[in-house]
Amino acid sequence: MTVEEREPAAVGPGEVRIAVAYVGICGTDLHVFHGDMDGRVTKPATIGHEMSGTIVELGAGVQGWSIGDPVTVMPLAWDGTCPACRAGNEHICQHLNFIGIDSPGALQQYWNVPASTLVRLPSSVSLRDAALVEPVAVAVHDVRRSELGAGDKAVVIGAGPIGVLIAIVAAAAGADVVIAEIDPARRATAAEIGLATLDPSSVDQAAWVQEWTGGAGADVVFEVSGSAAAVQGATDLVKVRGTLVVVAIHPQPRPMDLHRVFWRELRILGARVYQRRDFERAAELVAEGTIPTGKLVTSTVSLAEIQSAFEVLEAGRAMKLLVELNA
Repeated sequence: MTVEEREPAAVGPGEVRIAVAYVGICGTDLHVFHGDMDGRVTKPATIGHEMSGTIVELGAGVQGWSIGDPVTVMPLAWDGTCPACRAGNEHICQHLNFIGIDSPGALQQYWNVPASTLVRLPSSVSLRDAALVEPVAVAVHDVRRSELGAGDKAVVIGAGPIGVLIAIVAAAAGADVVIAEIDPARRATAAEIGLATLDPSSVDQAAWVQEWTGGAGADVVFEVSGSAAAVQGATDLVKVRGTLVVVAIHPQPRPMDLHRVFWRELRILGARVYQRRDFERAAELVAEGTIPTGKLVTSTVSLAEIQSAFEVLEAGRAMKLLVELNA
């Protein structure tokens, strides 16, 4: 990771320039860091897609926005013409430009983006907290896609940032949630937030879930760990005609117990990114205090500290790190 000084690009028609305030570093950024997305990332690359900032310039033709507006960005640009887009699934366009991976992202002081990607922030939300809206939107989409209902029992495998956010969003929807995590520090953070936790390394996870659910199994299981072992064992936790939601990015194919899928008529769902309504709901959840941002953000670093920040995150010594720009 290097820090360079460059002149900002001119703001084009339909674009806005944002003075970036905060950028969150996430697991997807770590995949880029490790080269798992070299087929999509053009080097040298400016990454980052969890952000908040303030509009400082409007391009020609931009309406409905003003200089000084606090915003975040839904970092998706679709072509609008592929079969997925024509079917109403623009967020998973077959030629999707995920801004911050496929094109330059937010880890820069000034960022030019299409005005169509802007999401307005409630006035009560600080820019620091607003940097979490994007990962909260991921969790909102995952829970909504699962069709989890009030009173349902849900198991979240993995207590990283997205796993914890899924558990919070699911609990806010009225579900009974437990989060399974082998790392004691992450388990402690989840417990401090008020989430029920389970250590799969010390108990028989499947037997525990069976007892917890009265022998039925969980209504929904979210696989967020990215672990091959977790995928292999996840189907043991789901009730008859229950749902397994695959949230984690698995760079390699994983074995799965398809006999169990057949035997219990399980439903396997992928959940990728989000839609605008997920972003808007995420902003509401942050604004109303449902998301305990203070307990999720481990620390804030400067842009000059970005290399060490990635190393800390990779070592599992942080829940969420924010990079502060334009300080």
